Amino acid sequence: MKKIQSTYKSNDTEEWLDIVWTRPIGYCWALFFKRLGIHPNVVTVLSMIIGASSAYFFAHGSYRTEGIDGLWFNVIAILLLAWANFYDSADGQLARMTGKKTRLGRILDGAASEVWFIPIYLGLVYRFYIHHSIEFNWLGIEDTSHNALLATGIFLVFVLYSGFGCHSRQCGLADYYRQIHLFFLKGEKGSELDNSVGQQKLYDETPWKGNFLWKAFLKTYVNYTRTQEKQTPCFQKLISSINEKYRSSENIPISFRNKFRSLSLPLMKWTNILTFNTRAIVLYLTCLIDMPWLYFFFEIVIMSAICSWMRSRHERFCKDLLIEV
Repeated sequence: MKKIQSTYKSNDTEEWLDIVWTRPIGYCWALFFKRLGIHPNVVTVLSMIIGASSAYFFAHGSYRTEGIDGLWFNVIAILLLAWANFYDSADGQLARMTGKKTRLGRILDGAASEVWFIPIYLGLVYRFYIHHSIEFNWLGIEDTSHNALLATGIFLVFVLYSGFGCHSRQCGLADYYRQIHLFFLKGEKGSELDNSVGQQKLYDETPWKGNFLWKAFLKTYVNYTRTQEKQTPCFQKLISSINEKYRSSENIPISFRNKFRSLSLPLMKWTNILTFNTRAIVLYLTCLIDMPWLYFFFEIVIMSAICSWMRSRHERFCKDLLIEV
């Protein structure tokens, strides 16, 4: 158990389900890949491929019209996405076991969820287009090809907002808060807290020749960090004041670190809810009951409410701490 715990980012940021399920299985995969000499970034790419491939099975998983075959498609989709998540855990565990941490790995790890969920969401739009009879009956809509196309177009807009307007921002902010927590808990070396100014500088200094894909990744990451910063104005003022006063994270007083940790720690369980496990469980259940559109309602309403509350609370205590600095 201690060996597995040594591959955690920290006990503060681990979720119960990850501790009892994802991390132990991810650790076994990490040991397997370590013996084969496989780089953590390769494991991340494998997780992207496996997770994205589940979209095909989610898209054809309606048992209403496809019977037992549709049910089995749902089961296969769930197993593939769970497998991808084990690899997503294993890549970080492998990196910490071998010391093979890279900036590309950080960017790839952040992009993995997007690579999984974009095709899955589009697959569920296709599923709605093919299988919508119950919903049309509820709404009293005649099931014609014109109405099916119109309803699917509306559903697509709904799904795109859910994915890019909610999912991406929610996961990005949750990840940012965890990295902030790790920064005050372990310092710069124990955190992956990046800023858009530094990433933009790295992007500008990297030549295009021979670095096209790397530049593309960097540009995406610049936008990712910039979005995180725009959502956290009070924290940006706090970290700016801390950098100006203490110059280095090593100079931040232990008492201040401990106070920040005590205020941030209760929010870690909410950051975990906003990332994979809760989201995936709701996705699995709504697909198994053959009403995947309920998942998007959950993401837009419930998850957005949690995210707004978490952001408000974090900003409030950062504003209070700013007075002390």
